Amino acid sequence: EDASELASGNIVGSNIANVFLALGAPALVMAIPTNMPGVARNAFVCLVATSIFILLIFLGNPLVMWQGAILLAGIFIFLLWMFRLAKIGAEDPVLADITEISQDKDGPPASVWVSALFVIAGSVGLIAGGKMIVDNAVDIAEFFGISETIIGLTIVAIGTSLPEVATVVVAAWRGHSGVAIGNVIGSNVFNLFAVGGASALAGPVAVEDKTVMFDIWVMLAAAAALLFFVLSRQPIGRRTGLVFLVSYGIYLGVRVLGIT
Repeated sequence: EDASELASGNIVGSNIANVFLALGAPALVMAIPTNMPGVARNAFVCLVATSIFILLIFLGNPLVMWQGAILLAGIFIFLLWMFRLAKIGAEDPVLADITEISQDKDGPPASVWVSALFVIAGSVGLIAGGKMIVDNAVDIAEFFGISETIIGLTIVAIGTSLPEVATVVVAAWRGHSGVAIGNVIGSNVFNLFAVGGASALAGPVAVEDKTVMFDIWVMLAAAAALLFFVLSRQPIGRRTGLVFLVSYGIYLGVRVLGIT
């Protein structure tokens, strides 16, 4: 559909919200440790993925098939790396996030046919839900006379980040701190490489000029801030969570009010 600016806005906005909102809000309730094995490595990968995405935008806007192929190659390499780490038994927060559900005794039955049914049902629901989100987001943009990018950066991005907030809260509450931060890092890498790549392959993905001038740098700053706290080995506590939320509020205000 002709909503490519919505797609690019959602990718950028979701990555910003995942750091400032999905980590900031839970941190007000409980500190999120950052000193687990593998966290720094994955936070660095997230920063590299963010930098590659930005570089590709400057090499050509809109993003087209060759850029999409590079991004998809990135997620392919990342998943191969995860597979290798799992094979050697390395501790990794993103792997912990991936395997957490399968280790939950209250999860779906282990039957292959039941699992296949869940995959099919989930895929159908994902496609239908995605179409509803796009259709209604475009309608909202047209009704209020604002750009699709703004809707993608705000309403859609916050909506897609709410599951990350829930996951971080539950994981931290259960003491799975590695899963908490691994979920955010893994989600951001997936957004940039898989979602960005697939979108560019499906059709040109336009990135609004204001997004190029402002939003992508906020996304880069969010990734850098996450890496900074991980390298400092300091937990993301109440004070940092408040700073994250205030920063996110200022960002939304600046963007929605059109100050940039």
